[in-house]
Amino acid sequence: MARRRHDYFWKEAKRWGYRSRASFKLIQINERFGVIRKGYRVLDLGAAPGGWLQVAKEIAGKKGTVIGVDLLRIEPIDGVFTLKMNMKHPELIERIMEFTEGKKIDTVLSDASPNLSGNWSWDHGRSIDLAETALEISEKILKPGGNFVVKVFQGDMYRRFFKEVSLRFDKTNAYTPLASRKESAEIYVIGKGFKGNSGKTNG
Repeated sequence: MARRRHDYFWKEAKRWGYRSRASFKLIQINERFGVIRKGYRVLDLGAAPGGWLQVAKEIAGKKGTVIGVDLLRIEPIDGVFTLKMNMKHPELIERIMEFTEGKKIDTVLSDASPNLSGNWSWDHGRSIDLAETALEISEKILKPGGNFVVKVFQGDMYRRFFKEVSLRFDKTNAYTPLASRKESAEIYVIGKGFKGNSGKTNG
């Protein structure tokens, strides 16, 4: 708690009414890469407590559609749809598409983290597994030209995952927002311009 009291972004989150200091990470990512715009359909995987959902809805606006998925219940956010569901649930895609009336997603986000065990190799591996699940979902639900943002922990599997993303998007970047804690090994992989088959989408 002492660290949080002295944390600038934690204080700013309280001041602006955001549920998490992580809200500022998405703000900074979007300012740099423009992954969300007005009217976008946005999916946030591992969305609890909802800080990224708040920012995504602010940017996408009234004409945008924002959907959050998490194993934990997300307290309601005005204009945001939420699902209490496992990211690997076989019916997840179908449920998401109900909210978009069958139209594909413009941007998939994932700030999901594993429950940390203290074993770095184990935590890194589980982080990559979450990121790969988010990428698999993106391949099924993103519209051609869509965007992807996912958090991973740096480690020996990071380069392989980055390559997997780069094969699926026109441009791929790695970025650490200013709002990330200095001691954190997290990094965000950002894919822009999904190389999907436009003949298979109605969005």
